[in-house]
Amino acid sequence: MEPENLTRVSEFVLLGLSEEPDLQPLLFGLFFSMYLITVFGNLLIVLAISSDSHLHTPMYFFLSNLSFVDICFTSTTIPKMLVNIQTQSKVITYEGCITQMYFFILFVMLDTFLLTVMAYDRFVAICHPLHYMVIMHPRLCGQLVLLCWITTVLNSLLQSLMVLRLSFCADLQIPHFFCELNQMIQLACSDTFLNNLVMYFAAALLGGGPFAGILYSYSKIVSCIRAMSSAQAKYKTFSTCASHLSVVSLFYVTSLGVYLSSPATYNARSSATASVLYTVVTPMLNPFIYSLRNKDIKQALKALFVKLTTNRPIVLRLKKYP
Repeated sequence: MEPENLTRVSEFVLLGLSEEPDLQPLLFGLFFSMYLITVFGNLLIVLAISSDSHLHTPMYFFLSNLSFVDICFTSTTIPKMLVNIQTQSKVITYEGCITQMYFFILFVMLDTFLLTVMAYDRFVAICHPLHYMVIMHPRLCGQLVLLCWITTVLNSLLQSLMVLRLSFCADLQIPHFFCELNQMIQLACSDTFLNNLVMYFAAALLGGGPFAGILYSYSKIVSCIRAMSSAQAKYKTFSTCASHLSVVSLFYVTSLGVYLSSPATYNARSSATASVLYTVVTPMLNPFIYSLRNKDIKQALKALFVKLTTNRPIVLRLKKYP
């Protein structure tokens, strides 16, 4: 490729999920509804946990962080998609694309890290119940969340800086509804070997590592449950981590289904449609999964609704976990 053909781009074109004009109102209504459900559902979880002192425990502290991250996760992609549909424009600026890609990588990795920390919390609670409060003390919980943020911020910054070094040609169409890292690398005209190396290394280390940690935690949990003599104790113990296990399964099955697909399938428009499962559907379902099977969350939500309907102030108590 001749150097003169490599230009400084000012914008990209997001092709979205469909180019059919008749489907655009349907897509707008569907994703707008899903976005509102995601934001309000996760926000209710955060408010319920924050306002109920009985839920100021490590498990619910991590859950409130996960709900906050899920709100941010969907907010990086869906609003821009809705604006593009409403304005009938598929353009996103170069700076906007890099920014969207940065925050998408940040929050998707935060999801995986928080799910891993929550698995470790359940492992300690079930396998070492007598030492649970000693091990999972407030300072450690805060440090674990801070470590998750630092690691993911640095990874997102690295990936974004690696994309900034690339040059792009005339074809700036991204077959997706957001600026996805791999799609942007494929559009580059300059050498992408180093970008691919960093991307796959980070995916293996920061994606495979947490997944292995989750599998290890649950292997120990299963061993502890099998060692219990009472069937009722087994059921009660397993039910404490059933919601988390459901969220982990939903997130990893959908995301791995997209990124472990063949390159031919991944480049197709069907890949963007499949990405909706872990970028939109999973964050939307998380509040329902945690609230439907959890009596503590149900009681906290009822108390929250009482406060909201009676115009009583909601007091946020977050002193235990900085």
